[in-house]
Amino acid sequence: MTQAHTQARSQAHAQAGNGFAESLEPGSPGSPGSFGAPEPGGGAADAGVPVTTDGLPAWLDPVARAARSVRPQQLSRFLPPESGAGRQSAVLVLFGEGERGPELLLMERSGTLRSHAGQPSFPGGALDPEDGDQATTGPLRAALREAEEETGLDPRGVQLFGVLPRLYIPVSSFVVTPVLGWWRAPSPVGVVDPAETARVFTVPVADLTDPANRATAIHPSGHSGPAFLVESALVWGFTAGVIDRIVHYAGWERPWDRARQVPLDWRA
Repeated sequence: MTQAHTQARSQAHAQAGNGFAESLEPGSPGSPGSFGAPEPGGGAADAGVPVTTDGLPAWLDPVARAARSVRPQQLSRFLPPESGAGRQSAVLVLFGEGERGPELLLMERSGTLRSHAGQPSFPGGALDPEDGDQATTGPLRAALREAEEETGLDPRGVQLFGVLPRLYIPVSSFVVTPVLGWWRAPSPVGVVDPAETARVFTVPVADLTDPANRATAIHPSGHSGPAFLVESALVWGFTAGVIDRIVHYAGWERPWDRARQVPLDWRA
């Protein structure tokens, strides 16, 4: 990969993977398990990119059910432009099972990057031409490809089981497709490019649902959104917003103190 490609992909990941919370804020409360039709397709995908719930562990059933019915408006008030404008991207929301039970794969961006330095995020980034049709299987391929490039993940061990509606990040004009995956056959992961990624880590779902680890991130601009203080990291912005909505609609959410605030600085 050339340096120019690395820089361009890094910038794309920064903008697609961690727009501030204004791009994904808590939607209407609704009821657990109340999600809209997954995009793209919602069933088995074509061209060798299957999306199936067969064989999922029972604890993921609430997430799979949610992914089949979630409505975009329940996730965010910022939706993709009807004109089709915006740069298409995808992130991999990968659930696994570790020593402490169910967990989620995240990565932390390098502290030397010019934008979103040090921020935790899902693996992901902009679609490349070789990923294919952006309206069908393109986001699926992009999510797996980016995860492999950024964490060394073996995509053959990942079972895609759902896709959440596309979301929009106004500040960067990115249209982001969250792709849900089950880490059926775990493989070693770690930093592939230190210039882009500081670390790759997993977070137990139990920690994400623990009220003691939850807070509201406050940006100097006045925007606010959910945050998680886990694994020596502050997870906020787009990534925290997706996690917050999954936890809520899957029925895993526990009451937490929304008045507890974590201030961010202008560099965030």
